[in-house]
Amino acid sequence: MAWISYSSLIPPNLFILLAMIGVLIAWRRKPFGLAVATAAIGLVYLAAMPVTAGLLIRSAEAIAFDEPTLRSDKPPEAIPGAIPGAIPGAIPGAIPGAIPGAIPGAIPGAIVVLSADARHSDTPGVPDTVGQLTLERLAEAARQWRRLGLPILVSGGGPRGASLAARMSRVLQEDFRVPVQWREERSRNTFENALYSAEILRGAGIHAALVVAHPWDMARALWSFRAVGYPVVPSPTLEDGRPPLSIAAFLPQVPALLESYYALHELIGLAWYRVRYGHR
Repeated sequence: MAWISYSSLIPPNLFILLAMIGVLIAWRRKPFGLAVATAAIGLVYLAAMPVTAGLLIRSAEAIAFDEPTLRSDKPPEAIPGAIPGAIPGAIPGAIPGAIPGAIPGAIPGAIVVLSADARHSDTPGVPDTVGQLTLERLAEAARQWRRLGLPILVSGGGPRGASLAARMSRVLQEDFRVPVQWREERSRNTFENALYSAEILRGAGIHAALVVAHPWDMARALWSFRAVGYPVVPSPTLEDGRPPLSIAAFLPQVPALLESYYALHELIGLAWYRVRYGHR
């Protein structure tokens, strides 16, 4: 359905669409149309409450705690690019921001950064670049590179020369002064990020990696890498602190609506992945 985007069908966007449909139906069948519109508007309000957004985000993040991580079959000294003595002392539990309990036995020899969003330029001569979410992931990758010294793989598809991986590579090298070893430019989603990244790293003799994504996206990333049989260690971006519960947490806010969208996108996406790719 090229006439409608996938994101339009993910709540809370879907709720807004249903509210409009309900209003249109009300012109012909008032009781039914008003019921649909009222229910949809109520769901939008619910998704826009910080307390709801917090619960959804925590639910998406909690799944990553339960996602098993494959063990690497190679000792640390056999992994190309590893700094002697650096990684064994960093695992388990010493990677700042890593999800506790999800990293047994995987000794990373590279850093994989998964793409998120892009920013398109309307200014002639100014190239397109990465979006805010992708930039946050690149900052985490740069931090881990300075700490561990592992080679970096950026993953994100798109037209040749204009892929997200190409933009990520440019930002890392020009803005962060961090070298990029590999670019994976074929992927169209998180599962393909994992599939093609694992293919590149196995070809380079690297049998486990650190994977960088947002906390709410980590469960789908871990599931995807596990589905393709490649061990990874999660390194989520830093989280914003949660404000204490108050009356304001029950009043609608735009940032909360966005957080609800991210969380629902991941929860629905992970469920779809289990159906679409679970046979592997």
